[in-house]
Amino acid sequence: MEYPERKQLRLKGYDYSNPGKYFVTICTREKKSLLSNIILDNDPCSAPKIKLSDIGIETEKSIKYINDNYKDVEIEKYVIMPNHIHLIMVLNESGGHGNPPLQSIIGQLKSYTTKKYGSQLWQRSYYDHIIRNEQDYKKIWEYIESNPGKWTEDLYYCM
Repeated sequence: MEYPERKQLRLKGYDYSNPGKYFVTICTREKKSLLSNIILDNDPCSAPKIKLSDIGIETEKSIKYINDNYKDVEIEKYVIMPNHIHLIMVLNESGGHGNPPLQSIIGQLKSYTTKKYGSQLWQRSYYDHIIRNEQDYKKIWEYIESNPGKWTEDLYYCM
């Protein structure tokens, strides 16, 4: 049986260790809702709340670990949804030493949380977008900020 060829998601020829800002989405395997629950309040003035599961807490620890232990890498914004996470990751100038490539950082995050979960937690790949300008950055920031309130309309929504 021949399997379909997997679509290449990375921008061909681009060096993902270059300084810049990246929008990253990582989905759980089979989009299973394992990371959190979105609690919608009946009060229209109240923001939705995210209640992290145990593995969601470990995912957040892993995100904070990246911020605390990678000198020139910063996760400026993130949200842990039930079956995916969104991140704005910044690779800063490193004085000529080069940053770890984006895929290595994501790989370590996925590896740590998978070990805590005890079986395969994440889909094989992830989605990334190179943030090109301030307008793009603001749009993505707002998307991440508003994502919990739009959970039932979300591309990755499934019960």
